[in-house]
Amino acid sequence: MPTTKQLLSSAEVARFTAHGFLRLDGVVPREMNEEALGVFAAGALPAVPYGTAVPVAFPEGSFARRLLELPAVAGALESLVGPDPAVDHHFVHTRPPHEGSAQPLHADALIDVRADAFDVQLMYYPQEVTAGMGGTLVVPGSHLRRINESDTGRYQNLRGQTRLTCPAGTVLLLHHGIWHGGRRNDSDTVRHMYKIRFNPTVPQVRLWDTRDVDSPAVREELRRTFPWYEQATARLEIHNRILLWRSLTADPGFDIDHWATRISNRPAAHAASRSTV
Repeated sequence: MPTTKQLLSSAEVARFTAHGFLRLDGVVPREMNEEALGVFAAGALPAVPYGTAVPVAFPEGSFARRLLELPAVAGALESLVGPDPAVDHHFVHTRPPHEGSAQPLHADALIDVRADAFDVQLMYYPQEVTAGMGGTLVVPGSHLRRINESDTGRYQNLRGQTRLTCPAGTVLLLHHGIWHGGRRNDSDTVRHMYKIRFNPTVPQVRLWDTRDVDSPAVREELRRTFPWYEQATARLEIHNRILLWRSLTADPGFDIDHWATRISNRPAAHAASRSTV
């Protein structure tokens, strides 16, 4: 198994910026997945106070610490929230067989209007998740349309939504604002999902492998639209991504099709500043 952290590329971070999540399929080895099922069934995870540093929350050698030290997981987390994030909270979500109900569509916690920072939620699936087991429903590209908790709970289905099916050992990394919900489990198998929410402790600026930051693939990812977008407001979603990308790259001049530049143009303000020089 490789031991070097695997930082994300600029194109991958741009994909996260557009989609609101990143999928790492099957990155946790089989023996850890088998161990996880025992740990989760036993309820053996410790309580963690809000804002605890990772080394304090998860001591060396603990299951959670070893999960976070896997190269693909460690690299992706560092690329998005930095090298020393704090643990906001963690929880094992367990869905019994044939439970008959699902979570409403929601975003976690209070409405969050930060434009230059975001938390990341890690969701780990130790088992193969089949369609019958339900999985996590996610609405791609919803994370920058701010809502408060279950404001979207009345929506049953949106075009382009994804209901996770995945191999065992899959990790999902989500922007804190993504619309999502756990689907009901119609299978004969207990389904487990382990969630950890991380708060950044450093500015989220160029934390990834930036060698491809000027690649055309970056703009291709940031231009992406999704089937549930309305025609007009799809442009607002892209505008919000431009603002986030400017913050992530410390590049205030970054733009797509001149959208952010034209609406921030203040000729009178520019003229006033020149006249005082």
